[in-house]
Amino acid sequence: MPSPEPPTTRLTNLEHMFRSLRGRNYLLFFFGQGISNIGTWMQSMALGWLVYKLTNDPFMLGLVGFAGTIVSFLISPIAGVFTDRWNRHRALVAMQALSMLQAGVLAALTLTGTIQVWHILALAMFIGAVNGIDIPNRQSFVVQMVQRREDLPNAIALNSFLFNGARLLGPPVAGYIVWAGNRATGGTGGAALNVHGEGLCFLANAVSYAAVIAALLAMKITPRVNAPRKRVLHELREGLAYTVGFPPIRTLLLMLALLGLTAMPYATLLPVFARDILHGGPETQGQLLGAAGAGALVAAIFLASRRSVRGLGLLIGLAAILLGAALVAFGLSNIPAVSMGILAVLGFGQMTQMAGSNTMLQTIVDDDKRGRVMSFYTIAFMGTAPFGNLLAGWSAKHIGAPHTVMIGGAICAICGILFVRNLPNLRKHVRPIYVRMGIIDEESPIPRDAVRE
Repeated sequence: MPSPEPPTTRLTNLEHMFRSLRGRNYLLFFFGQGISNIGTWMQSMALGWLVYKLTNDPFMLGLVGFAGTIVSFLISPIAGVFTDRWNRHRALVAMQALSMLQAGVLAALTLTGTIQVWHILALAMFIGAVNGIDIPNRQSFVVQMVQRREDLPNAIALNSFLFNGARLLGPPVAGYIVWAGNRATGGTGGAALNVHGEGLCFLANAVSYAAVIAALLAMKITPRVNAPRKRVLHELREGLAYTVGFPPIRTLLLMLALLGLTAMPYATLLPVFARDILHGGPETQGQLLGAAGAGALVAAIFLASRRSVRGLGLLIGLAAILLGAALVAFGLSNIPAVSMGILAVLGFGQMTQMAGSNTMLQTIVDDDKRGRVMSFYTIAFMGTAPFGNLLAGWSAKHIGAPHTVMIGGAICAICGILFVRNLPNLRKHVRPIYVRMGIIDEESPIPRDAVRE
């Protein structure tokens, strides 16, 4: 049970916000992953622009998103079983190396002017397979990197800080590189289209993986003591029964899945908004993504500054409502500056909901089932996205991108309202865990609204 720090060692507000960095392993990961995330966001922005440039078809944007995430959906459950068995450190190094390979191949095909849509689809499926293994493994590995177990919520929040700090920087830089690189080559890119700028973004992503791989190799990790192994299918059923049978975990994952289906696909349609609604170019798309990243970065700082997981339940529900309202407003806007401001609010709501859910899950889950639960988290987080992307692409083609994101936003807000109404019941299950972990006292009064914990 974690004990409070003595008064002589209490941290300042700034030290408290970055307390996870006191551990050498997490400090290495923080800086290595930060550089890699910038490259990942550069590739994500450039890839969407490239697909829309090659096809002029919003449905293809959805199809590429579907191709990548459907593979993650299929692989993650089995990957979660093995995450609870294998050396997570070595597996993480291997997955980062494969991600570097994917970005390098994509860069080579683009810079040589031979890139075709089927190449993009195949590489999207490849990176989807890698992510299906990497995400539950990486989420589970965080607990091995932090110096003290009570710093885990802060480490998760700082992961979100990294991810969204990179989203603030990566897409605008990529937008400028695509614009400047293609302008400099004078339209001489491959397949009668200028794609030199996009290729440079993919190359930058490939190089960026060297930072996180070097950081991982420099870590000193204490080996885990694994539980006795059973059959893979038995462990999979055991993890599924635990996830479905415990209402807080089940509800959090269901909420994430619904938002992945209805809210997250807005990012897939950003090339349509940037070019056809706001009448801009790749730099406009980069600015839109950067605006969402700025809002999410503020949310990550806010979450990192919190001193307890208490109160996260209410925040998660309210954030979903905010996210839904922002999506509706974004669908109504045709002014670039207004759209960017709305996306900043959207980014705050999205990150608060997602990172808050991750923090609660990591706090309440049994450690011997962590990998399997985080694999179901991956399915909820990414598994519904392929169907959402495909549906969003089809819907945007038939009723337009603005109406598509507005409908998704309305559904998202309704989900948030229902989650808040269900909080009193969830609290009854979470409270004993918080008491056992020392987060709350057994004698502490039960809040009348039953949502503060």
